[in-house]
This record gives sequence, C-alpha cells and structure tokens, in this order.
Amino acid sequence: MVGFLIAFIIKAPMVPVHTWLPFAAEQATPGSSTLMVGVLDKIGTFAMIRFCIGLFPEASAWVAPVMIGLALISILYGAAAAIASTNLLRLVSYTSVSHFGFMVLGIYIFTTQSLNGSIFFMLNHGFSTAALFLTVGYLIKRRGSADIADFGGVEKVTPVLAGAVLLAVLSAISLPGMSTFVSEFLVIAGTWSRQPGVAAVAAIGIVLAATYGLLMYQRTMTGPVTEATAKHFTRDLDARERGVVVPIIAVILLFGFVPAPIVSLVEPTAKAAMERMQVADPVAPAKGEK
Repeated sequence: MVGFLIAFIIKAPMVPVHTWLPFAAEQATPGSSTLMVGVLDKIGTFAMIRFCIGLFPEASAWVAPVMIGLALISILYGAAAAIASTNLLRLVSYTSVSHFGFMVLGIYIFTTQSLNGSIFFMLNHGFSTAALFLTVGYLIKRRGSADIADFGGVEKVTPVLAGAVLLAVLSAISLPGMSTFVSEFLVIAGTWSRQPGVAAVAAIGIVLAATYGLLMYQRTMTGPVTEATAKHFTRDLDARERGVVVPIIAVILLFGFVPAPIVSLVEPTAKAAMERMQVADPVAPAKGEK
C-alpha cells in the first residue's frame, strides 16, 4: 500500500512532493497544462480510492491520520504559495495543490459525504482548471508575458476576456453557484461530521482561496489601462476562443445549480469504498444527548 500511495501522492500532487507541478505548468503551454492538471493528475487521487482503499483497506485506515495531515498542509501551503506567486501559470498550479488537498481529505476522512465530495471535486476541478489555464493562456498570448506585474486595466479594453477570467477565478475559489462549491462543501461537511477540528482548519483554505483569486484579478484586470495593455490587448476574445471557453463555463454553472445527477452517479463508488473500509458514517446524537 505504501508503494502505491507514494506514487499517487506524487502524481496528485501533494506537499512535500508537489514541486514538479509549478515548474511543469510554467514551462508547458496552457493547453498542455490543462490536460496535465485538469485530467491526468486525477489518476493520483482516484487511484487512492480504487487501489489503496480497494486493495488495502486496513493499511489505508492505518495511514489515514498521516494523509489527513498532509491534506491540510497541502490546502494551506498551496493557497499561501498561490497568494505569493508573481507568475500566472505558477499561481494556477499552486491553486491545484490546494484543491488536491481537499480531494485527499475527503477520501481519508472516511464518510460517504466526504467521498462523494472528493470524487465530484475531481470532475469539477478538471473544468475549473481548464477555464483558468485557458483564459490565462489567452492573456499570456496577447501580452507575451506571464508575469502578473505586466498586466493592468485589461477589463477596460477586453471586457469579454476579463469576464471569462473572472468566472474562472470564481470557480477556483468555489463561489456558491459554481460546481466547485458543491464538492468543496460536501468535503468539509463530511469532515465536520467526523472531525470538526480538521474541518475548521480546512475551512481556512476557503478564505485563502478568495485572497489569491481576487488579488490576481485585481492586479491584472482592474486599475488604469497601462501603456503595455493598450499596446498588446488590441482584440477581445474571438469566435474560436469563445467557442472553447463558453461550454466549459456553462458546465461549471450547470453542475453548480444542478449537481444531483452527478452526485448520484458517483455515490455508488463512495459507498463501495465505505463498505470496503468497514466503517459507518457518524450518527448525530439525539436531541438532549451529549
């Protein structure tokens, strides 16, 4: 189990073996980063359910406290690193480190609700990250730079692009109405029912997420139009770019307001994992009981 798990932790990625992701995302094209983080990295988290829990339930219960600790560190460190990032692609990659922390927490807290949220988060994160990487890619393509300091006032010259960036950012910070909110809420609610203290620490990541998301938007999109922005941002999103971004954002909003079909689809996997672990969901005490 440990051999499998180490490989999955690296693939996910989780702190402290996450360092390959920011470098890879910074050097790759936005499209490649979308495929790598939005799709392929889910191999790590889903394999924790299918292989670690599926094949080694007793060992998975043994390692759960360590995994919960690593998940909390990833949530907080990834968000803090995103706040400190000066490069757009590295910022997006660090947000994924934080989000993978939520997914792993949902797995190893061992409640049906948290497992549902974790699996749903794997799907939602794919769309959310795709929207972020692609819209950031459009910014970089126009400006010729990924440094946050090289932007400013973009929303005044390309409002449609700025709107797409805003929706992608709101998805990344799990705003209510976005599909990521549903999955993140399920993870935290399931964690609260088992370990309220852990849920309270994980909730700090929500505050940090709002910080890195809104700060990034403020620094790049708002303020006076800089000379470089006026020079490089001569066109808004064209029809092809809108054709890529609009369906992704539509799915994020659809699953945000109508999550039930997807949650019901992933629930059998969560229940199977709970049965394999031979654990039951916590039962709330009756009124008047301690």
